[in-house]
Amino acid sequence: MDHEQRLVRAAAWAPPVLAAVLAPLHALARFATVDGKEDLESDAVQFWAEPAARALRPLLDWADADTVYRAYGKGWPVLIAATIVSAVLVRRSRRPGRLERWGWRLTLPGLSLMVLGLFGFFWIGLDIAYIVAGMPGFLLAVVGSVLLGIALLRDGFRPRLAPALLLGWLPLDIVLSAVLSAGAGTIPMMTAWALAVQTVPRGAPSRPAQPTSAGPRSPS
Repeated sequence: MDHEQRLVRAAAWAPPVLAAVLAPLHALARFATVDGKEDLESDAVQFWAEPAARALRPLLDWADADTVYRAYGKGWPVLIAATIVSAVLVRRSRRPGRLERWGWRLTLPGLSLMVLGLFGFFWIGLDIAYIVAGMPGFLLAVVGSVLLGIALLRDGFRPRLAPALLLGWLPLDIVLSAVLSAGAGTIPMMTAWALAVQTVPRGAPSRPAQPTSAGPRSPS
């Protein structure tokens, strides 16, 4: 059991680590597309993108720009799906209060919709999939993450960085998306769940939440 627990905790770091590698590659691939060229007008993007594109050229010019962009994009739904596993393990280890329950009700379906939308967009080629499923899923997951961040911080969850990253996911997503690509904005969320799953107790399917989170507070 201890060996399995260590494997689970180690595997939880794969999504944020791989996402940190994928994000710049995917961003550079997008900048080479017709729709992504305008992103290079930003000085902050030009500062890193131009030298990086020269250094990583073999990883970017093996096919046409759209093919490379969609090929690297296929990694995002896989990494988010793996992150959902960590989130579910954390959920199973808790008996949440009202605010936290609402956070889970929004976060897990939201992340699942993101996976469906991104899978449809990058794997199947359905551009509308991200609009129909991915975008609504992102909004649900962000709102749910804010609720979870507040509830877990109020509970005294450790490490506190995990709920802090959930609470700050949206502003961090905006910054990372502006400098890199939209996928990069998921790294804080992935990191939060990789940190949180390290606290899941061995052999304990659930644990009571702190008294402060079990009160009759409403999500609003």
